[in-house]
Amino acid sequence: MLIDTHTHFDSPKFAQTRADDWARAQSGGVVAQVVASVAPFNFNTVRDLAHVHAGTTYALGIHPMFVDPLGDDALDALRAALVAHIDDPKLVAIGEIGLDGFIKHSDMAKQIRFYRAQLQLAREFGLPVILHVRHAQDTVIKYLRQYSINQGIAHAFNGSFSQANAYIKQGFKLGFGGMLTFDKANQIRRLARELPIEALVLETDAPDMPPSWAYQQLNYSHYLPRIAQALCELRGLTMPELAGQMRLNSVAALPKLQLTLDELSR
Repeated sequence: MLIDTHTHFDSPKFAQTRADDWARAQSGGVVAQVVASVAPFNFNTVRDLAHVHAGTTYALGIHPMFVDPLGDDALDALRAALVAHIDDPKLVAIGEIGLDGFIKHSDMAKQIRFYRAQLQLAREFGLPVILHVRHAQDTVIKYLRQYSINQGIAHAFNGSFSQANAYIKQGFKLGFGGMLTFDKANQIRRLARELPIEALVLETDAPDMPPSWAYQQLNYSHYLPRIAQALCELRGLTMPELAGQMRLNSVAALPKLQLTLDELSR
């Protein structure tokens, strides 16, 4: 009973295999997934997929790597989508939003403006946020505090223990995926092993960030059980113990996930 808290299931890379890919994940014990959008062009796509594939939910947001060419009409489109679909039980978060300092020629001031506007929408609509953060952990945390955002997931966490604890204190869970399966990923593996188990959630980021056995290939949600097993080995837990805790953590981060889990159990 695993939950993939971060995928891009709408990716064109899955166009020919999408239904089979998700069926394979389900047969391996992945009961639910969260599909994060990146800009207005795929808002409808992620929502439609969530209503076609059992166990699939979605988030609406503007990814920092997509901000540069966009105008304020993109924020207007996000607001309109939230107004139209806030009562949709499949809409579980605002995301994927955040800051990316790794992209050297991106307009960071504009990224920050879009990030702050989306945090304001999260407050207005009462939704948690799913964060993308690279080379900007402290700035992201600063604005979470400023806007009193106390629920969500720091996706693909790769910061320090101090930054991890700042997110945890803010009420956030930390996403871990395929990177923890690499023997040389010492810091990520140490974080996954030593942080409070109540602070962690599992993810794939499919089709991106593949695990060690699929290096430089596509990533899939059906890899999540093997990623979970790697975390079990790091933590000294059984799979049932880990899966139960991850379910609790995922619902704590994204409460509307419970509606989908309840539907699946009927």
